[in-house]
Amino acid sequence: MPETTPQEGTPAYEPTQRTVPTRSKERASYDRELVHAILDESYVCHLGFIRDGAPVVLPTLYGRVDERLYVHGSTGSRPLRMAGRASGEGTDPGLAVCLTVTHVDGLVLARSAFHHSINYRSVVVHGVAHEVTDPQERSAALDAIVEHVVPGRSHDSRPGNSRELAATAVLRLDLDEVSAKVRTGGPNDEPEDTALPHWTGVVPLVRGYGTPIPADDLDPSVTLPDYLSAL
Repeated sequence: MPETTPQEGTPAYEPTQRTVPTRSKERASYDRELVHAILDESYVCHLGFIRDGAPVVLPTLYGRVDERLYVHGSTGSRPLRMAGRASGEGTDPGLAVCLTVTHVDGLVLARSAFHHSINYRSVVVHGVAHEVTDPQERSAALDAIVEHVVPGRSHDSRPGNSRELAATAVLRLDLDEVSAKVRTGGPNDEPEDTALPHWTGVVPLVRGYGTPIPADDLDPSVTLPDYLSAL
């Protein structure tokens, strides 16, 4: 696989004009460990790009390998077609994108409607996505996406065949221009509102997994794998 970006191993990403927020700057962070932790806890991102002069934002699965994110989709999907056309021209300019990941950790209910908020952790990545054409990197990227969703699953499923792989494209986005933003704590009510008779506080939100439901045609002799029990 190609070498990772030179920033790997340094404690923080370098802030840029696009990664410094205009509001609530105190919530921004460029800590590499925090960014990785937020990315690794989720598996759905929103990928934004420009098509025909208008913004488009699509939800998609992703996986992280060191300092790279990989997203996949049908070879007929718009962002993958656009990156593919760029690569096919020989100059390989790639596709300018903005990728975001957000966790909502709590509903912050203030006494005033204006100060209602949420506790959250988010990551925003700016950069140029490139289509992955190297067979080895492409195979590793697809495995990484499956592993990112359910660790252990890539070794417990059939690999894609030639027909399936031909219909699947992968984009690579380096973690270079990156920022995290986090809000924690309770409501920020105005001092004059503290005597109002309204409940105030935080309603925590917790992600959980239900009991796995076997497929109707699953052989009863196939037991639930340990990696699913661990969820």
